[in-house]
Amino acid sequence: MRTIASSLALTLLAALAPLPALSAPDKAVLEAAEAQNGPYRETLKGLVDVDTGTGDVPGLSKVEAVLTKRLEASGLTVSTRTAPAFGGNTLIGTRSGTGTRKILLLVHYDTVFGTGDAAKRPYTERDGRAYGPGVADAKGGVAMILHVLSALETLRFDGYGTLTVVFNPDEERGSRGSRDEIARIAREQDVVLSFEPSFAEAGVDAVTVATKGINYASLTVKGRASHAGGAPEAGRNAVVELAHQILQLQDLGDPSKGTSLHWTMIQGGTKPNIIPETAKAEGDMRYFVPTEYDRILTEARRIVGAHRVPDTQVTFDLARGRPPLPRNPASTSLGDRAKAIYAELGADLALAEIGGGTDAGYAFQPDSPAKPAILESLGIVGGHYHSTDEFAVLASITPRLYLATRLVMEAAQDTGR
Repeated sequence: MRTIASSLALTLLAALAPLPALSAPDKAVLEAAEAQNGPYRETLKGLVDVDTGTGDVPGLSKVEAVLTKRLEASGLTVSTRTAPAFGGNTLIGTRSGTGTRKILLLVHYDTVFGTGDAAKRPYTERDGRAYGPGVADAKGGVAMILHVLSALETLRFDGYGTLTVVFNPDEERGSRGSRDEIARIAREQDVVLSFEPSFAEAGVDAVTVATKGINYASLTVKGRASHAGGAPEAGRNAVVELAHQILQLQDLGDPSKGTSLHWTMIQGGTKPNIIPETAKAEGDMRYFVPTEYDRILTEARRIVGAHRVPDTQVTFDLARGRPPLPRNPASTSLGDRAKAIYAELGADLALAEIGGGTDAGYAFQPDSPAKPAILESLGIVGGHYHSTDEFAVLASITPRLYLATRLVMEAAQDTGR
């Protein structure tokens, strides 16, 4: 499952760098963004007040109908793809323009919250913040895309070749039913803008240029059961061997590359008076560099060959999860463009690398890293994601709408990069 939370490492790049040379904001775009502030909040309320936890098909279907209607009203042709793993549909809206560049706007409309949470904690605003299940992650991003479309309509801008919107219903469970579709569509794009939320806790506004991938480690030990008091020597203690292996494997991470492997769950044994026959641990691997998967798997399997408890069988596996959006020049260049746009508002924008994976990883094309250029965290600024006090910062609505609208317009006309 993807997680972006204040407890995860957040590296802010160029946060203290000087602002680009200031130029005045585009008056027409700023006015269009400001005009969307109130309607954006109304849209956000409507989205938050419907339960759309992953797999909550009735709630997902209700929001899907709203999103389909809104996309069609903005002139997009909408199709759907079933996300069979958990239920719900991936919505794909496309509109042709007068230009040549292909741009994708991407975000999920499912949340981590359960059925009934929206009724218990409906959308509310207080002290400059909005609250409610999924208000920032990522219904704030859904609303952002809808109102960027509205701003572009107000500006009568259609200078792109195609403008595509993807809303998927299963991101919070790994996008298992939508990831192939995201990758397929992204392969055809010049630019992908993803609308996960940004980070109020960081103390500086940010967009994301790199995200870690997520893999799932498992370590299993098969020993031999015996009576712990009467014949312990006849047993082969799987728990002791598991502890030995965890200690052997604990330094597999590589901080210089941003690679980590943390053992997070452990189980073994059945009764206090029985030498345990089996034991198992599960772990979380995070990484920026794609080749780290192979390195960890190869080294771990070599290491587990050295046993402390004889006659035990040890198996290490590493299941692939969400891939990383690795550091790449195309995303950094797009991030620099975003910094310059934000500077027009007299505001600084940091470029971040985050420890939580997102659907931007599926959009990245390892065989063609220069295309599409991908930028993440263009949604609303917020915090405390996945918690009951998740919030969105209302003052960030207009700047974020301005940023995303200007990025679409510049990306559509940018033939030089």
